[in-house]
Amino acid sequence: MNDSTRPTESKRIALVTGASRGIGRAIAIELAAGGHHLLLNYRSQDEAAAEVLANITDAGGSAELLKFDVRSADAVNAALGPFVDGDKTISVLVNNAGITRDGPFPAMDEDAWQDVTRTSLDGFYNLTRPLVMAMVRQRFGRIINLSSVSGLVGTRGQVNYSAAKAGLIGATRALAQEVAKRKVTVNAVAPGLIDTDMITDAPVKEIVAAIPMRRLGRPDEVAKLVSFLASEHAGYITGQVIGINGGLA
Repeated sequence: MNDSTRPTESKRIALVTGASRGIGRAIAIELAAGGHHLLLNYRSQDEAAAEVLANITDAGGSAELLKFDVRSADAVNAALGPFVDGDKTISVLVNNAGITRDGPFPAMDEDAWQDVTRTSLDGFYNLTRPLVMAMVRQRFGRIINLSSVSGLVGTRGQVNYSAAKAGLIGATRALAQEVAKRKVTVNAVAPGLIDTDMITDAPVKEIVAAIPMRRLGRPDEVAKLVSFLASEHAGYITGQVIGINGGLA
């Protein structure tokens, strides 16, 4: 597929993992508002995912649900089959799915380590590997990985999460070099403290006091950044890690 026949921005298919809540939900809604057809991945929250779908379609957008666990290569391959071997090529991939299992490292069991690292890193591999060659063939693609300020500076009690998100940064920079000449960009977004249910149990007042802007970020602010990176306007940006953290790092 050459430049003249590749999908236009308003016809592109975007896949967002972990799209049923928080940042993923905001990203999916923002990309749909920009004209993308959305594939909404989620693992277990059927009701929340259905609400995101309804939000998009009620606003005149188009979307569909893809329920699978990003940690399972078999589940991913089964879900993505029509988009890998068929004619519905995914042009925008947002690797957003992530979980936390916080605790002091000496007391961290193997499950807490594996659950967090596999969701972010195996999830990146399982989704990106089967989709990237289609992007290369059509000479257009946007891969956006959701890292974290924890992956940039490390966070006490989050050795597993910090390791997973730092790993995504390394993968972003390496893959960007491999596919840049085919007009496929690969970037990471590293949010700081964002007002979602992931920080429900966090000491918010103490956190805000440490942020130079003295407030939490909003999911829609992250979504706007991701939407820009997914657009034609970001065609010369690749291999970058963009922080959105109110000056925290």
